[in-house]
Amino acid sequence: MIYELKDTSKACALFTGWQDSVVWSALQGVMGKIYVDSLEKPESGAVMLGDFCFLSGRPTEEMALFCPEDCESKELILVPQNEEWAQMIEKCYGEKAEKTVRYAIKKEPGIFDLVKLSEVAASLPKEYEMRVIDQSLFEICRNTPWSKDLAANYEDYSQYELFGLGVVIMKAGEVVAGISSYSGYHGGIEIEVVTREDYRRKGLAYIGAAQLLLECDKRGLYANWDAANKMSVGLAEKLGYHFSHEYFVYKVKRQ
Repeated sequence: MIYELKDTSKACALFTGWQDSVVWSALQGVMGKIYVDSLEKPESGAVMLGDFCFLSGRPTEEMALFCPEDCESKELILVPQNEEWAQMIEKCYGEKAEKTVRYAIKKEPGIFDLVKLSEVAASLPKEYEMRVIDQSLFEICRNTPWSKDLAANYEDYSQYELFGLGVVIMKAGEVVAGISSYSGYHGGIEIEVVTREDYRRKGLAYIGAAQLLLECDKRGLYANWDAANKMSVGLAEKLGYHFSHEYFVYKVKRQ
């Protein structure tokens, strides 16, 4: 049996050593869910939030194959704790699991050049407008297919107001790019960057991300960055982050 764990303190030992802010969000009880094989002494567990599933502890087929009934993701990204979990995923899913690389970015609070970031944020061309995401923009992002990940993991705006932060870039009253929190925890956020297809390669993500880092600095928040591709790594490094290491995940399409 797989159980949803409400007392997150009982999962701390199970997820010791994870350096992913999504795991921290769940362990703090802020957002995301924890599933375990035992409510009293869990040996196998999964943290699930959005499209991500972090597998930890003793590898089991039941946990590797588990997906809650209320999961809305069309594709899950399974993140194995170690090689044993990776082998279990491959055993359970076979060719249905697409092994792909992601790029971890170092967590280094206080490294950003705020003067440079201010100059980048101020370079937004005059035909655009940049705004911090408020309730109306939150709803617009959430209800627009291309931008929904900027807000989708939050139950509502009140939760986003507490544990989220983001900016959008607008042109002629329409949102054309957004840099927001995929998730949040006490002390920080996980960054999500999305640009509407017809406005890509114009530097908007760079400008918006610089502004978001400035907003985080004002609030004493750390903005975590995890890259899905080398282009994202390059953008992070332009902002002042440093690359840490590659790691593997498995993408599994749901029926």
